[in-house]
Amino acid sequence: MPPRPRTMTRTRPLSEPAPAPAPPAGAATRGRLFDGKLLIGVLVVAALLVASLLTGVYDISGSPDGAEMFQITRIPRTIALVLAGASMAMAGLVMQLLTQNRFVEPTTTGTTEWAGLGLLTVMVLVPHPSLPLRMAGAVVAAFIGTMIFFLFLRRVSLRSSLIVPIVGIMLGAVVGAVSTYLALATNTLQSLGVWFAGSFTSVLRGQYEMLWIVAVVGVIVFVVADRLTVAGLGEEIATNVGLDYDRIMLLGTALIAVVTGVVTVVVGNLPFLGLIVPNIVSMLRGDDLRSNLPWVCLLGIGIVTLCDLIGRIIVMPFEVPVSLILGIVGAVVFVLLLLRQRRRA
Repeated sequence: MPPRPRTMTRTRPLSEPAPAPAPPAGAATRGRLFDGKLLIGVLVVAALLVASLLTGVYDISGSPDGAEMFQITRIPRTIALVLAGASMAMAGLVMQLLTQNRFVEPTTTGTTEWAGLGLLTVMVLVPHPSLPLRMAGAVVAAFIGTMIFFLFLRRVSLRSSLIVPIVGIMLGAVVGAVSTYLALATNTLQSLGVWFAGSFTSVLRGQYEMLWIVAVVGVIVFVVADRLTVAGLGEEIATNVGLDYDRIMLLGTALIAVVTGVVTVVVGNLPFLGLIVPNIVSMLRGDDLRSNLPWVCLLGIGIVTLCDLIGRIIVMPFEVPVSLILGIVGAVVFVLLLLRQRRRA
């Protein structure tokens, strides 16, 4: 009988330290949530915001009322840039999760057009509506339109990554045509064009404070980030883990509608912002909603501020609407994303 082979086992010497225990599962997420790169990004965005405060036609340093004008115009405008940029980028991220599609956001699903229709309806029914009433009409219409879009998607058998935004753009075009007809019939077409211009020119002290509502929405999204992430995996998986899928979808739709309605009334249309920001962050960091939220908000603020600075400088002393700059940049990024999707396919 041949001898049994001897197994070689390595025993750790007494002088060798024991291996370190593995970190808990949440430690990696916490480490990726706040790191040195995020601090660098905060500093870069802070520099853009300082440039926004110092850029303008009015001489705030040489005029006797410069300090007062700084508080009336520059500070509210910069705060509006922060709130609108972060909230619209976050709304795009939530909508992409709920639809499981990277090419959707409020301006490619008709949500913005529905908000404009609600705003126009309030203006027609009430001669001189207050700002909260206009926001309420825009939010309700945006919620109804987003729910119609989601319900339509549930009944579409072909869920191609391109079919979903095409359906949303077609739905938005129909709603936009209804809004144009209503504006022509009520002689408010010029007002409708101003609302959809997407400019921070009219943001002044006393007219932007309602934008703080979107900051509350951002806190809610961060609290329910895990539930939104699970809902983004699909109804079957969400139900299997004990999540009320319909309730989460309803909550996500309400958050998107509130952000879109408030930003549309105060600022206007910010096209493609919710499309390009989540895709850039996702390509660099993955699909963890909770750890990506600070980056999405930060990048949204940076892009809106940079586009606003370009719009103020390029034809000074006049201003180009920020929606024009965003539309050009967003269209280019959208085409690049389509080509990237085609190469991967």
